Amino acid sequence: MRSWSAQNVPKLPGESIPLRLYDTSAKQVRQTDPGPTARMYVCGITPYDATHLGHANTYHAFDLVGRLWRDAGHEVHYTQNATDVDDPLLERAAQTGVGWQDLAEREIELFRGDMEALRILPPREYVGVTEVVGGVAELIAKLSAKGVTYALDGDVYFSVADAPKFGQVSGYDETEMLALFAERGGDPDRAGKRHPLDWLLWRAERPGEPSWESRLGKGRPGWHIECTAIALDNLGAGYDVAGGGSDLIFPHHECGASEGHAATGEWPFAKFYTHAGMVGLDGEKMSKSKGNLVFVSKVRREHDPMAVRLVLLAHHYRADWTYVPALIADAERRLARWRSAVRLASGPDAGEVLARVRERLADDLDSPAALAAIDAWADAALAGGGSDPDAPDLVKDLSDALLGVAL
Repeated sequence: MRSWSAQNVPKLPGESIPLRLYDTSAKQVRQTDPGPTARMYVCGITPYDATHLGHANTYHAFDLVGRLWRDAGHEVHYTQNATDVDDPLLERAAQTGVGWQDLAEREIELFRGDMEALRILPPREYVGVTEVVGGVAELIAKLSAKGVTYALDGDVYFSVADAPKFGQVSGYDETEMLALFAERGGDPDRAGKRHPLDWLLWRAERPGEPSWESRLGKGRPGWHIECTAIALDNLGAGYDVAGGGSDLIFPHHECGASEGHAATGEWPFAKFYTHAGMVGLDGEKMSKSKGNLVFVSKVRREHDPMAVRLVLLAHHYRADWTYVPALIADAERRLARWRSAVRLASGPDAGEVLARVRERLADDLDSPAALAAIDAWADAALAGGGSDPDAPDLVKDLSDALLGVAL
């Protein structure tokens, strides 16, 4: 599947600082330690509606991760999927009378445009599930050969009893797991299952639903196994960061981690499980089911996309926050002030600003403090302070390279 265009990232002078990130499974901030190539997988959209600010908040957070790794001299191998066949997509297509493939293609194209406008660096592999059904079926067959699955009316389930590490990503107890499993696409009450938390790997063909021929018979993949298969195929086990929104902690990342462990014997399947916070509107989580979405495509038509990015940067990536229109107005004022400052012939020394921005972003992506450092420099420059002719260009470059904000 086609990704989107990348912009050139300026090379910055001086030394970077190793990135420290919060690992959900460890419940603490730890230092990342990638090799020459840093490997990251971020779960993609189910394209049954347009990209909203909650999506943008997630992909922006992991864009910062990739930018800091690049600043440290790592090559970044980033993979993302698109769940271009799943129940929510099929349900929306039926409701609207649009073919499910046409709906997915339309929304994925809109997503590409949103990501490019926000200057999110693209993944090396952008993979639709419909492109890899055969590979997913092969992985399920491999798991079945290891004795961790069972069949139920033609479907294939992963047996939670055969997942010894299950629960170590989320840390949730069974009561909380069951509640979230039912809320987030699971089927705890299905008759015939060995355990309510057993999860679907392969959905056998149903009348009126798309299906593919495979060694498992006709059908399509379950949700969690698709990401496990795509990550394994492109990154291998033990990759550096698995990312997504905090609503993916359970069941999605929990189940995927156990699938990867069963398939490879390696634990952890990803060295870090890192999650972005939820974005709300009027005090409620922004979600398609609630119909309270702020679409990126609409906001970027009405405002400079760099102001949208500054709205995201003004919140720590792990924080839950609520969008209000005043935020975009504040961001536009900040953007105008920064742009005025970097157009000056000179300004205060920017070496300290670069060091401060690197320091704060390296500490679990503290973007609000990074913004404050540039704010202080811009205010001093606009007040006539400093005489370094190279400073404005350096601030312009660091804003671009580390924050993704083009001035």
